[in-house]
Amino acid sequence: MTKLLTLFLTVWSLLSFSQDRKEIGNTFIKTLLVDKNIEKAHSYFDPSVAGQIPVEQLKAITEQLQGQIGGLKNILEVNNEGNIYYYYSEFEKTKLDVQLTFGENNKMLGFFLVPHKTFEKPDEKTTLKIKSDGIELNGTLLVPPSNDKKKLVIFVHGSGANDRDETIGENKPFKDIAEYLLANGIASYRYDKRNYSYPETLNEKSTVEEETINDAVNAALYFKNNPEYKGYQIIILGHSQGAYMMPEIAEKAQVSKYVFMAGNARPLQDLLVEQYEYLHSMDPAKVPAEAVQEVKKQVAFLNSPQFNLNSPATELPLGQSAPYWKYLKDYNQLKEVKKIKAPMFFAQGGRDYQVTEKDFNLWKETLKKDKTAVFKFYPTLSHLFIAGSGKPSPKDYETKGKVDEQFLKDLTQFILK
Repeated sequence: MTKLLTLFLTVWSLLSFSQDRKEIGNTFIKTLLVDKNIEKAHSYFDPSVAGQIPVEQLKAITEQLQGQIGGLKNILEVNNEGNIYYYYSEFEKTKLDVQLTFGENNKMLGFFLVPHKTFEKPDEKTTLKIKSDGIELNGTLLVPPSNDKKKLVIFVHGSGANDRDETIGENKPFKDIAEYLLANGIASYRYDKRNYSYPETLNEKSTVEEETINDAVNAALYFKNNPEYKGYQIIILGHSQGAYMMPEIAEKAQVSKYVFMAGNARPLQDLLVEQYEYLHSMDPAKVPAEAVQEVKKQVAFLNSPQFNLNSPATELPLGQSAPYWKYLKDYNQLKEVKKIKAPMFFAQGGRDYQVTEKDFNLWKETLKKDKTAVFKFYPTLSHLFIAGSGKPSPKDYETKGKVDEQFLKDLTQFILK
C-alpha cells in the first residue's frame, strides 16, 4: 500500500509539474504577445537570463516580431521534451513554435521562435547522437542496406533554427535529398541544428562558429575517425548559410568533396537589403517602406566606422549581436574558397530571391581556373530547390513540393564520380 501511494504521489507530482509549466508558458506568451505587458512578462525569466535581456530589449524584440509575423491568433498545440516546451502558434502571417526552456524553479531560461517541430516517434535504428562541444547532436543516419557506394553526405543547414530535415512549412528538402541518395547507394547524416535543440547554449557572444561551423566539423570528424566508416568518402553538403560558411568548414574538416546549394558569395548584410527591397515590391503591406528603411539604417551602421564589439544588437540587422556580425564582416568567403583543394559542386535556382544568380556567378568567376569545380543553374527552382513558376515569393515556401529530380540526379552523379 505504501509503495502504491508513493508511486501515485510521484506520478501526480510529475504531471502537476508538467501541467504547471504548460500553463506558465501559456500565460507568459499571452502576457507578452497579446497583453503586451512587457515588464510582467520579463518577470517570468530566471535571474541568470533576465539580466541579459533588459525590459527595453524584450520590448524591441516583441515589436520587431509583431512587424514580421503579425499578432498572435491562437496556440494550436503544446509539446515538450524534458524542460523544453513547444507552443505551436498561429500568427497573422505564419505558424511557428514558441520554444520555452524552463529551469528547476519553473523560471524561464530561454524564449525562441522556431519552425514547427513535429513530434514523431524516432526510428531507433537510424537515430545517431554525436558529441559536439558540450552537447549531443540529435541526428538521423541512413546507410544503404545493400549496394553501399561507400560515400557519406553530411548536411549543414541554412540560417535560423532548423531541424534535421530543414523543415519549412510542409517542405523537408534535406529529407528529400537524403532519401534519394539512400536509394542510390549513398549514406547520409543529418542533424537538428544547435539553435533548434539547444538554443540556450548560444549567447550574445556567440558567432556563426558556435551556431554552425563547429558542429558540422565535429560531425565530419566523427565519421572520419570512426573505424566503422573506414574507406568511406565523406562529403559535406551546405545549403544557404551552410554553403556560405563552407570554406571555413572545409578548412577544419578536410573531407573529400563539398556541395554548395544556394550559398551567398556576397556579404550577408548586402543580401538583407536586397531581400527587403524585393519583398516590399511584392507586398508593401507586409513589408512596408519603414521596414526597408530600418534595415538599410542598420546595415549602414554595421558598415560604418562607428560599429564595434559593444554596439547594441537592437541597432544591428536581424537583432544579432555585435560579435556575430564582427565575425561575418571579417570573413571573406571568396578568398577562402580558393584554398579548397577538393572537388566542389555549386547549385543555384533561378527562382531564388534570397540568394540569386549574382552570387552563383561570383563563385563561378572566382573559381574559373578550378577544373574540378562543377556549376549547375536550374531556372525554375526556388531557394529550397523545388520547381515552381511565376514571380518568386514567400508563398513558394507554403506550397508543398519535392526537391527537383534533375538536381538530385546531378548531385548523385557528382558524389559518385
